Amino acid sequence: MSPLELGAAIGVITIVVLSTGIPIAFGLGIVALAFLVVIDGWGSLGIVADTFFGGLADFTLVSIPMFVLMGAAVASSPAGKDLYEALERWLYKVPGGLIISNIGACSIFAALSGSSPATCAAIGKMGIPEMRKRGYPDGLATGAIAAGGTLGILIPPSVTMIVYGISTETSIGRLFIAGLVPGFMLTCLFMAWSLYAAWRGGYRFKLGDLSYSLRDKLVVLPRVLPFFLIIAGVLYVLYGGVATPSEAAGVGALFCILLVVVIYGLFMRNWSPLRIWDILGDSMRESVMILMIIGSSALFSYMLSSLFVTQSIAEWIAGLDVNRWVLMAMINVFLLVCGFFLPPVAVILMTAPILLPIVTSAGFDPYWFAVIFTINMEIGLITPPVGLNLYVINGIVPDVKLQTILKGALPYMLAMVVAIILLCIFPSIATWLPNAMLGQGI
Repeated sequence: MSPLELGAAIGVITIVVLSTGIPIAFGLGIVALAFLVVIDGWGSLGIVADTFFGGLADFTLVSIPMFVLMGAAVASSPAGKDLYEALERWLYKVPGGLIISNIGACSIFAALSGSSPATCAAIGKMGIPEMRKRGYPDGLATGAIAAGGTLGILIPPSVTMIVYGISTETSIGRLFIAGLVPGFMLTCLFMAWSLYAAWRGGYRFKLGDLSYSLRDKLVVLPRVLPFFLIIAGVLYVLYGGVATPSEAAGVGALFCILLVVVIYGLFMRNWSPLRIWDILGDSMRESVMILMIIGSSALFSYMLSSLFVTQSIAEWIAGLDVNRWVLMAMINVFLLVCGFFLPPVAVILMTAPILLPIVTSAGFDPYWFAVIFTINMEIGLITPPVGLNLYVINGIVPDVKLQTILKGALPYMLAMVVAIILLCIFPSIATWLPNAMLGQGI
């Protein structure tokens, strides 16, 4: 069996194993061990422990549990509710302002929490019933929240970008900067479609008895502005070279916990400081899950490399006599298909180290490609059969059919495709800011 045929067999078997519902870390590990033993014999097991733990021997990985802890602290508090209320109070007179408030709240909360499901749950529990009550179609109300929740893996600080940076040995700070403008662009595309859909559907905003004074608008700001300052502070110390990603994540997590305890525990008295143990427990579970996937992916990658699958795939793609944009289109389709079945972290760890050398050799910027890669993963979060955000939304409003949610999310998927096309036509959307702030370079 040739390496390419072996790679195809590994791909099919991996998808079959993961489709059984087994945890991704265990599924990747089982497939890697099985092929190593079958092809290279039992002696190959001697390198398993070193390879697994070698994949975790990177100090930058410390930033992942810290950013997860930062997100867990925010997600456990009423911060999402306050963020939503603050935007609604300032935008309530704008036609379609409520849906803009929801998408804006999703983008900001997603950046704070770094979790798409947490964003959908936190903003959706408040926003969807309110939009439905005011006459927004079910598909539009649910689709906007499902899509808005995906923005957290693009807008920094992003755990997904950290994993990409570690797996491809690229600068995490530059990756964060590269995601800023595209994240803002994608948020604007989501808002533009939402307003058009509401207008096309004959929806007309009615103020009714709803009215907020200037005092009402200002009173909620002290509860949300500190979290904006934390985001700004984390990004500043990263981009300014003041601290490493691990240090910035640690300080950000500490300040988020302190703010939640002080604002909601001491002043507002609507949050129990005892929930700190729940925050730590949730953070530990999610961090261990991510790190287990990283370790298993290191073993999976070693298996592919030792069986010459990785090298053969790279040679085959490099040998294709096609235009580089045709090559990029093929890579995008491949990533879309992967995103249908696997979560972003798994796809990045399994494919990014293989694809990046091919992409750079074709003349594409690696940080531009990271943004393209991430938007593809965003599409996967709202497409079945995995489509985690769809099921979270369905759990919030079980009376809305999954098909309705999917239909409502479809235009936002197309908006992401438009974003990819715009990035291909104008790559400076992703590269200008990093080059301006950090200078040219890889």
